[in-house]
Amino acid sequence: MAKPNPLQEQLLKAGLAKKSKVTEAAREQQKARQAKGTTESDQIRREAELAREAKAEKDRALEAARKAQARVTELAAQARQIIQDKKLPRSGESEYRFTADGAIRTILIDDDQRRKLAVGTVVIARLGERYELLPRAAGDKVRERDASLIVLDHGQATDTAATSSEDDAYYAQFKVPDDLVW
Repeated sequence: MAKPNPLQEQLLKAGLAKKSKVTEAAREQQKARQAKGTTESDQIRREAELAREAKAEKDRALEAARKAQARVTELAAQARQIIQDKKLPRSGESEYRFTADGAIRTILIDDDQRRKLAVGTVVIARLGERYELLPRAAGDKVRERDASLIVLDHGQATDTAATSSEDDAYYAQFKVPDDLVW
């Protein structure tokens, strides 16, 4: 048991307080000190737990962002690999012009490749600074991984079918020479 403080001793000697009251007051003071210390330590523990939870949430968000970036990088690498593996050899002397990045680009192809491009069985894909011809199946695989690499695809479905039929009806009255190459 704690020793009574000097004031309590003086009150006991003067007969103004009883021994039982002094011990009870000492116990209450001791409990108050313990409760106060417990409350402070509980609050510190709660704050520490909240800080750990916030850090864990932040770490999870960073990890998810890192995984998403790694997935995008992986898909881009797969698309580049498909283009390198499946590109068609170009052996023609005929120029084929198309637009990419707001500029007109030119590649050399032969007549068979020109027909395949027009029908949509061959697509043009970007590989770094070069443009390569790909079969439709490979072009679809590349589009699944990174659609920005496909530059030209005449076989892709367009949603301008209504305006296209009106335009076709209008332009049907004009004859285009068979040997026209631009």
